[in-house]
Amino acid sequence: MRFSVYQISRKGGREKNEDRMGYCYTRESGLFALADGMGGHPEGEVASQLALQTLAAAFQREAKPALKNPIRFLQEAILSGHHQLLRYATERALVDTPRTTVVACVLQGKSAYWAHCGDSRLYLVRKGQLHARTRDHSYIELQESLSHVVPIDARFNRSVLFTCMGSPGKPVVDTVGPVPLLPGDRIIVCSDGLWSSVSDEVIVEMLTDRPLQDAVPDLVEEALRNGGPHSDNVTLLGVEWEAVEDADSTVGISTRTLGEDVFASTIQASISDSGAADLDEAEIERSIREINEAIRRSSRKPGN
Repeated sequence: MRFSVYQISRKGGREKNEDRMGYCYTRESGLFALADGMGGHPEGEVASQLALQTLAAAFQREAKPALKNPIRFLQEAILSGHHQLLRYATERALVDTPRTTVVACVLQGKSAYWAHCGDSRLYLVRKGQLHARTRDHSYIELQESLSHVVPIDARFNRSVLFTCMGSPGKPVVDTVGPVPLLPGDRIIVCSDGLWSSVSDEVIVEMLTDRPLQDAVPDLVEEALRNGGPHSDNVTLLGVEWEAVEDADSTVGISTRTLGEDVFASTIQASISDSGAADLDEAEIERSIREINEAIRRSSRKPGN
């Protein structure tokens, strides 16, 4: 498996950053995920972090080195994260439960599988075209989808969701896959701070015309400019499938030399005390260097 990855998160005009992102991989499978803690509920940064931690722990447990059923894995891991949030609130006697959206993608074999709950999005761009995009779990998107069947006069704020992780009821989890991948396909997962400020057309254009390591930060900066001083948190993780390997690149990853028991992850093992801190690319590059060094050590072991 060969891919390039680049990820950035910025606080924008908010007091703290409640978005979290990260990826994990083994020799035969990769998980790329993003969660956006929801405002109006307590500890959004805890909700998004717990969601990713639960996904990463499940992936480490089940990808040996491939997942038996990626779609079932995504469904069960997201529901497990939901229950972790309910447990967290119960143990701390919180009046309300921390809540978060989530979008997660598995790359395995030569296919992609993804799932989402809420309005964090996945885009698949192929040869300059928007090949696939998730549909938000918002009332306004539901209204638009049903308008040709049942006209609805009510007006909804785009940020009002009908499902999320941590909600009182069982969350709705939409899944897609397997979707066959072609070399050069680009997949991004992003929070609403990006797509609410940058149109789908601009997202596709930037992902098509620029190298991944330029497109990702450029899109984030575009969203921050468009959002102005009150911009939401903006987070984006981009992946290019079967990108040409570059030995000097910090974003290109090949898993072919990995041992079966090797698991690499950029997802934090615990919630930091400064949960609102920006996640900058220097931190990501340090993590990737550490992962690549672990890969090299593994490949030098006898029998690998």
